[in-house]
Amino acid sequence: MRSPEDMIDEAFAPARRAVANCSLPGAVLGIVTAGGERAVRVAGLAQREPEEEALTVDHWFDLASVSKVIATTSFVLALADQGRVGLDRPLTDAIPDLRQYDVANAPERRLTFRDCLAHRTFLPAVEPIYTYGDDPARLRAFALQRAWRHGPPVYSDINFILLGIAVERLIGGALDTLPLGPGLSWGPPPGPAVATERCTWRGRMLKGEVHDENCAAMGGRTGHAGLFGTVAGVLGFAHGLLDGSGASAAAIAAMRTPIEGHRTAGWESRHEGWSGGQACSPATIGHTGFTGTGLWIDFDRGVAWTLLTNRVHPTRHRDSGIFALRPATGDAVVAAFDGD
Repeated sequence: MRSPEDMIDEAFAPARRAVANCSLPGAVLGIVTAGGERAVRVAGLAQREPEEEALTVDHWFDLASVSKVIATTSFVLALADQGRVGLDRPLTDAIPDLRQYDVANAPERRLTFRDCLAHRTFLPAVEPIYTYGDDPARLRAFALQRAWRHGPPVYSDINFILLGIAVERLIGGALDTLPLGPGLSWGPPPGPAVATERCTWRGRMLKGEVHDENCAAMGGRTGHAGLFGTVAGVLGFAHGLLDGSGASAAAIAAMRTPIEGHRTAGWESRHEGWSGGQACSPATIGHTGFTGTGLWIDFDRGVAWTLLTNRVHPTRHRDSGIFALRPATGDAVVAAFDGD
């Protein structure tokens, strides 16, 4: 086993090439071990337009769907530890007014916390909720009262929007009243931010405000998106799972144990063709974010890595190569860690 500092340059090579050939504006790779050793490398730009800005280790990234695991999943599992929610109980334990006009027949009322954590529901992947208005309370009510169209189980933002509302009901406040580790924050972040996309809906380049349209319209703090983080913040969270200091043993076991296929509580476990590469151990979990972020944790090796990019800058409508870069980076991390 090599130290992170000994392996980081080899592991960062795929991302460095992607920045050099202009596929990505910028990229940060961070590696941490269970013992707490860390290494970070940075390349490229935090912003290309309207003027260039160099990327640093201090920049805050919009973590997008990585919010689902760092924040919402962790919050739900902590509440389960406290006995305030049962994972196999329906969401209506926390949200009694879910589909309140059809309490006898609405299938949404039978969805459990575990169903939503594992994306084991009939809910659609996404819905343009932001096109129905911009009042956060009204849009939450819309999400709760809508008769959602049915389909096969898919990875769904709606699952985590509902989980976020359930957490808010259980704690009697907004998600940002719950503690986060250093280097993690709901937007706007307290430091220099990486630019994401020139948003056609908002009519401006987004920087330091949440990229996800639904999250923005719902107040910037939802169960599926809204979290910002530095590379140090994401590594700190990962280290807490590796050494057991950041969550209970029961919570970490839930994150690691498959529920449906490769879906665990909130996370993905390693499977063929996944984002973390094929060299990692079967005891690896990970999650990605639409803006170009990702976090993977190999519990057998005792190592985690985060690849943070601004792949949607200045627009999502281009080929950034991120879907090939992520597994290439994972395989490079593991090869460097093993000394291959």
